[in-house]
Amino acid sequence: MRNTAKAATLESKFPLLTVEHDCILSKDADLSVAYRVDLPELFTVTSGEYEAMHASWLKAIKVLPNYSIVHRQDWFIEENYKPELDKEDMSFLSRSFERHFNERPFLNHTSYLFITKTTKDRARQQSNFNALTRGFMVPKEMQDKEAALKFLESADQFERIINDSGFIKLTRITTDEIVGTEKEAGIVEKYFSLSQQDTTCLQDITLGAGEMKIGDKYLCLHTLSDTEDLPGKVATDTRYERLSTDRSDCRLSFAAPIGVLLSCNHMVNQYLFIDDHSENLKKFEKQARNMHSLSRYSRSNQINKAWIEEYLNEAHSFGLTSIRSHCNVMAWAEDKEELKRIKNDVGSQLALMECKPRHNTVDTPTLFWAGIPGNAGDFPSEESYYTFIEQALCFFIGETNYKSSPSPFGIKMVDRVTGKPLHVDISDLPMKKGIITNRNKFVLGPSGSGKSFFMNHLVRQYWEQGTHVVLVDTGNSYQGLCEMIHNKTKGLDGIYFTYTEEKPISFNPFYTDDNQFDVEKKDSLKTLLLTLWKSDDDKITKTESGELGSAVNEYIQRLKADNTIRPCFNTFYEFMRDDYKDELENRKIRVEKNDFNIDNFLTTLKQYYQGGRYDFLLNSDQNIDLLSKRFIVFEIDQIKENKELFPVVTIIIMEAFINKLRRLKGIRKQLIVEEAWKALSSPNMAEYLQYMYKTVRKYFGEAIVVTQEVDDIISSSIVKEAIINNSDCKILLDQRKYMNKFDSIQALLGLTDKEKAQILSINMSNNPSRLYKEVWIGLGGMQSAVYATEVSMEEYLCYTTEETEKLEVMQLAKKLDGNIEMAIKQLAEKKRKPS
Repeated sequence: MRNTAKAATLESKFPLLTVEHDCILSKDADLSVAYRVDLPELFTVTSGEYEAMHASWLKAIKVLPNYSIVHRQDWFIEENYKPELDKEDMSFLSRSFERHFNERPFLNHTSYLFITKTTKDRARQQSNFNALTRGFMVPKEMQDKEAALKFLESADQFERIINDSGFIKLTRITTDEIVGTEKEAGIVEKYFSLSQQDTTCLQDITLGAGEMKIGDKYLCLHTLSDTEDLPGKVATDTRYERLSTDRSDCRLSFAAPIGVLLSCNHMVNQYLFIDDHSENLKKFEKQARNMHSLSRYSRSNQINKAWIEEYLNEAHSFGLTSIRSHCNVMAWAEDKEELKRIKNDVGSQLALMECKPRHNTVDTPTLFWAGIPGNAGDFPSEESYYTFIEQALCFFIGETNYKSSPSPFGIKMVDRVTGKPLHVDISDLPMKKGIITNRNKFVLGPSGSGKSFFMNHLVRQYWEQGTHVVLVDTGNSYQGLCEMIHNKTKGLDGIYFTYTEEKPISFNPFYTDDNQFDVEKKDSLKTLLLTLWKSDDDKITKTESGELGSAVNEYIQRLKADNTIRPCFNTFYEFMRDDYKDELENRKIRVEKNDFNIDNFLTTLKQYYQGGRYDFLLNSDQNIDLLSKRFIVFEIDQIKENKELFPVVTIIIMEAFINKLRRLKGIRKQLIVEEAWKALSSPNMAEYLQYMYKTVRKYFGEAIVVTQEVDDIISSSIVKEAIINNSDCKILLDQRKYMNKFDSIQALLGLTDKEKAQILSINMSNNPSRLYKEVWIGLGGMQSAVYATEVSMEEYLCYTTEETEKLEVMQLAKKLDGNIEMAIKQLAEKKRKPS
């Protein structure tokens, strides 16, 4: 008796027989292998690289046997960002960052590739004989073992060719990933629930007149299944006008409008049917002859004959392989009104590709069924069109959205397109992969580009992950962050050195927490004393260097022997004046004044001794040992022009960081010089930076120079080569002010045309509903991308360099007993409330 029930079970219609040895076998004996496809990130691929990817796909497809089907399936699912708030040691600012992005919607891209071996008869099958429409399955003769083995060998070759390209990575999907486990759904289960979540629930499938539903989701289908729907010309890539300028070119793949640029839940399926090429051409030859015979009855027959002739000429002249192809975009929504909007969006994006948007209401169930992983053999042949492999491959989506780094260390940035937070490692993982050979960074951005803001964001996260940060600043850019760290650690960290008339800058280089003075510490004290004594053009003799080294050594011995002596410059000066001078004069072997003039030394350094002009500089009573402090800021704006103070301060900065470098084993260290040209005016500092950039990598450290003008760096001949050549990580902000002279910047920094195009696209198409500035990060000339620096209101108030906003925070903190964190919290709440 015929079954008249309207409902059928999925089991009775299910086209797959088994999954074994990571292969899918259908009930019609079609054998399939499945891969996960990893693509390059959006806006990081050049035109030449798109062509290279296209060539790799072409080579790979040519190794497959006749009657194979290549099925690309790209999923784009709308998801909401889930904040990571369960970490125990999460800071106030990190927590506020995560909360700021809570439930932020973004489009998640997952790409699969299925290669299916079918038969000649199955390849000709039409929709009226689809597995969905048949009442029962008819067993057929299985393919012979030899053909199956040859197919699997060719699939392995296919995978190897694609992976060798260096742009795309194919990963074979295992049996458990296909069918699922008790805890996680497999790709087949995910397909039937229109989801990519690991936990899914199968829902009813409704097939109605002109309507298909899966659970509550209404499906809408656009197909490219006829040559009349296709554009007159296709290419591997196109120019993306929104991020291109008259001096730079931003490229996307030809199919990008229906990929990452289509912001709704959708799936793109593309099929390449590799039939018998010679048989196809014979069929077309016969068709052309028939058209010629009938040409007298209809002009359309004449035109069709001409088109077929041109197709055959192309195939024979250029050795092109004739195949059939099909592409469809399946989108869905839970609301019919929203479905209308999505239908229009898909149509407009197809029109951007110069395709004719054909909304297909009839074939949705059949094409959905053919899209089941491993069921491409059920595809209805009448929905495909004849073309060549080269043209068909132009509809492959060539890029994906931004991906987070798997590294445990890194900083939080934001996807410039979707606004999703990303974890980006620009130090450790690139070193392990050999992309960079050092962690040094060079940061360039004009005034107002968000340079200091980005650096605040970077150093805050580095500090929270255990880094020792030493900053040389001009302009109080890090005052808010430093005050907050100082307040949070109850004065144990966040040390801010600055100069004012009421409270001049003050250090004590002779003090250590543990009373330990190693060789580096003694050498740095000797260097400091020589700098105080000698001018830049004075020659330092070996005797002078040796005597001062001996004096420092004897003074340290005295400190260890007598606890009542306070380590500072005053007691050292008294030791030199009262003891060392007498010992020097009473030596058996006399030291002549022209070899070491101690009177000249004491006279020159008297201004730093008690009662002198600069007696405050080296006699701080705070007894701070900078070795144990993890966040230190030297604000040098007020003293950069002072020829007496500035060289001393630079030496103390050098000593502080070198001490950390040598003594802190296995701990990350970071030296940042803001507005470098001001600090580089000192020859000592320039030579120090040159030394630092070349050796810091050996001590798990990194040096960072931040500047507004490239000219500031190149004006120092000592530093120019050292800094730029030894900075494998280059960070640039908005360069539109320098658009007309960017060629010289490109030459100086050794940037490629691809990197130039990325940099000139910064802030060109920002989302007006979000407040952020973009930044370009390039690693070793091999990896580069533009990210957004978007932060919470709390972070903004902490990082801001606007004087009125800083004053507002500081004044409120004063009322709250110096609690800057509480002040930021209150102000942020106030500013978030609608006025």
